[in-house]
Amino acid sequence: MSEEILQAGAGFGVLLLLIALRAPVGLAMLLTGALGYQHILGWGALGNYLKATPYHLFSSYTLSVIPLFILMGAIAERGGLARDLFIAAQALVGGRRGGLAIGVIGACAAFGAVCGSSVATTATFGRAALPELRRYGYDPGLACGTIAVGGTMGILIPPSVILVIYAISTEQNIAKLFMAALLPGLMATLFYILAAALVARFRPAAMPVAPRLAPGERRAAMLRVLPVLSIAVVVVGGIYGGIFTPTESAAIGVVATLAVALLRRSLAPAEFLGALRGTAETTAMIFAILLGAEVFNAFLALTQAPDLLAEWIVALALPPHGVLALLLLAYIVLGAVMDEMAMILLTLPVFFPIVTALDFGLTAEETALWFGILVLAVVGIGLTAPPIGLNVFVVSSLARDVPILRIYRGVLPFLATDLLRLLLCVAFPGVSLALVRWLGG
Repeated sequence: MSEEILQAGAGFGVLLLLIALRAPVGLAMLLTGALGYQHILGWGALGNYLKATPYHLFSSYTLSVIPLFILMGAIAERGGLARDLFIAAQALVGGRRGGLAIGVIGACAAFGAVCGSSVATTATFGRAALPELRRYGYDPGLACGTIAVGGTMGILIPPSVILVIYAISTEQNIAKLFMAALLPGLMATLFYILAAALVARFRPAAMPVAPRLAPGERRAAMLRVLPVLSIAVVVVGGIYGGIFTPTESAAIGVVATLAVALLRRSLAPAEFLGALRGTAETTAMIFAILLGAEVFNAFLALTQAPDLLAEWIVALALPPHGVLALLLLAYIVLGAVMDEMAMILLTLPVFFPIVTALDFGLTAEETALWFGILVLAVVGIGLTAPPIGLNVFVVSSLARDVPILRIYRGVLPFLATDLLRLLLCVAFPGVSLALVRWLGG
């Protein structure tokens, strides 16, 4: 075994050990990468690298879209807009078996258009909808599982922080990635609704019928949610129509969401300060992971391990879809034990060149966009699949009396639709590329 492979293997071993010891992921990658870089080139070279890299990384204008989308979601959450969405969805589909679960999924999809964060969506609806589901007698594991999978809508429906990270890492157009994600995101919403309907049909006791709202209450709920839906249309539609850049659209979304919350007097000064503080903390965490991944990937590049791995995969002489299946399987396995953002940032420098070098009958840009949506799909699976399933842990923290294994059982029907959706997106790239070809030119 070559010295380069041994160095890279040792680096991954130290990284996983630090993560297992509960070190922050960004710090673990930064320390491991810096020590590996120093081992190969010395302290002087490491010092010169660290002098320039953080500035060039964080001064990128594109990164400004991340805190803006996070702030928009934080204001929407603390301003009660998520609860308005749930009540409106309940008004539409309530009064039928499984209606509350379907309402949660639909509301999560709508909230995803103004949020961009899966964890934030999960936590928001965990507080807004979980008490209602349990009050009407829903099976606790299934209620928690519905919230967990609904939370993935935060990244599956554009705008998505994960897609922004992918776009920056692979130098792709953010607006086109958002276009590519819309149809698969809507497909996920439909599949989750069908899964909930099937569970309601075959396990009726797990999803009791909730009372239907009175006509006046239904009208009031629908009118109250119109501003939120209008914001989503402006934010996403402005990007698709080429009227705004993603950063401009995010800024407009922040101002509009804040205006709605203030006009309703549903956002107290303390809540607004909390939204700013939460946005700063989340942004700092994401930027720390970005810097750590940049340094760790620089170390991997010095070992030439990514190039050697790519040569080994090519030597297997597998067909393009065989290589793609191998990479997606690796993502599913890694997503079950690693933080999703760190996993993407660590693997893209290795996997992305391999995929774009393969012939799928698409242009290079279409292949890059399509692969981004496939990565997004497997990240969504990793957010709910055992043994990690970050969304499951978020819901579990809100429902401490529900065993986590019971929540995982509640996730399984939805997880089956995730795998079906992934297979359809692999088999039919047009599902991801249709909107790009139509609007993106």
